[in-house]
Amino acid sequence: MSFHRKYIEGNLPRFAVFTTVAISVGAVVEIIPMYTAKLDPALMEHYRPYTALELAGRDIYVREGCYNCHSQMIRPFRAETLRYGPWTRAEEYAYDRPFQLGSRRIGPDLQRVGGKYPDAWHYEHMRDPRSTSPGSIMPPYPWLLEDRYDAEDVEASMRAMARLGVPYSDQQIANVAHDLQADGEAIVESLKGSGIEAQPDAEIVALIAYLQKLGTDGRALIAAQEQARKDGAADAGGGR
Repeated sequence: MSFHRKYIEGNLPRFAVFTTVAISVGAVVEIIPMYTAKLDPALMEHYRPYTALELAGRDIYVREGCYNCHSQMIRPFRAETLRYGPWTRAEEYAYDRPFQLGSRRIGPDLQRVGGKYPDAWHYEHMRDPRSTSPGSIMPPYPWLLEDRYDAEDVEASMRAMARLGVPYSDQQIANVAHDLQADGEAIVESLKGSGIEAQPDAEIVALIAYLQKLGTDGRALIAAQEQARKDGAADAGGGR
């Protein structure tokens, strides 16, 4: 009989101790970097926290369990970057509490979905997924078109995020109701251009705002960095 079967697996108390130690070591290795890693301040200047409306949409996204079918993490593999866009950078999660990495992909990854489709597409997709994506197995979410979010709940959510380190100012928190209305009306006007009537405080409007934010800051920064590298290479080549 092998050593581990005889002295570890065959002895329940000893096996429990070894298992606890192994799990503890793994947990320490995973958790400590989360609290000790420092993001480059220069990079963080390019990322902004969610607006009040986007935060409301994110809360709805979490409530509806969208993370059960959609991930928000593009891995650095060719097959993924060709389909979904540039791979995800760590700083893109700086203002996510909690992260929406997901656990599997029944639907596509949403990390770079912001700006990929017009507002009306998202509205119709939530109303009837098959109307925009034939063959989709996603269920419809018609209540989002009728239900309303509560501005006080959004303000409470923003205060909670501020306590967790998201840099929301007191003025931003105080202006939640005004910002919700203004940003909501902008999306309502966008939808109206496609013949869709909606209310600024409809949950679907908030969800659209959130989805249209996803990945946009990171995509813009990555594009700027790539352009800077090309310009630098061109200048270096021209100076020879």
